[in-house]
Amino acid sequence: MTTHERLTHGVFPAMITPFDSNEDIDHEQLAAEAQRLEAAGVDGLVPVGSTGESATLSHQEHVDVVETVIDAVDDVPVIAGSGSNNTREALELSRQAADAGADALLLIAPYYNNPEPQGFVRHYETIADEVDCPQILYNVPGRTGRNMDPDATVELAHHENIIGYKAASGDLGQISEIVERTSEAEFSVISGDDGLTLPIMSVGGTGAISVAANVAPELVGQQVGAMDAGDLGRAQELQATLGPLYRGLFVETNPIPVKEALAMSGYCEPVLRSPLTRLSAGYRDGLRSMLEELAAVSGEVSLE
Repeated sequence: MTTHERLTHGVFPAMITPFDSNEDIDHEQLAAEAQRLEAAGVDGLVPVGSTGESATLSHQEHVDVVETVIDAVDDVPVIAGSGSNNTREALELSRQAADAGADALLLIAPYYNNPEPQGFVRHYETIADEVDCPQILYNVPGRTGRNMDPDATVELAHHENIIGYKAASGDLGQISEIVERTSEAEFSVISGDDGLTLPIMSVGGTGAISVAANVAPELVGQQVGAMDAGDLGRAQELQATLGPLYRGLFVETNPIPVKEALAMSGYCEPVLRSPLTRLSAGYRDGLRSMLEELAAVSGEVSLE
């Protein structure tokens, strides 16, 4: 397997950042989560992304989280979130994550500023030119407020340090176009939306940066593996099993539900940093029931 394939093929949990009751990072629990996921057979780990509440972490906390995850695991690559809507800030975070030993970087498209297509290109090229570390673009207009134009993505795909694209636009037509137009580049499209991993892989995606893999890493890995092997029937069976989880983890803003789910399994406290809040009480019984049903078919899911 090439370095490119190792960083873009398979299932990569988008990790939570565990907090204690004072909203301080629980590094012991963070390390334990990294080890649990590695033992479950995931292909890599993605700390300090959106699921890791990166928007509420200081620069030093970003680096500390990345270092904790790197130190905790033996053999899986660590892809560190290092994006920002400020190019200078993203550049500094990327340098720090690379210096800490991250195998690759995940860079969210600049948010709030609402850049034009060439603004996206300039932002990403600046970081790719300055930081010699593999980088994955991340398009999630539901969070950033602006879709990254396919033309900009295709242009960036030919930069030697840009190896992939995390697709979370929900637009399968656009995602398929990017796969088609980058087929000659050493560039991979990775699902960033659990519910669309199957269709994204059906048009040429190579894996998933997954929220659900925090809860059921083996099952999600089996689905990604089935699609990679061309076993659509098995992947569809797993979709039927995993569909309620995929939906249940997005009843409120990510990572609110996944932290609640992991708390129900004893893997963290249901503590988030403001302005995020704990899962609304009206959703908790439904989430537990869904996890109980999943536990009945998978020994990897347990509840306290």
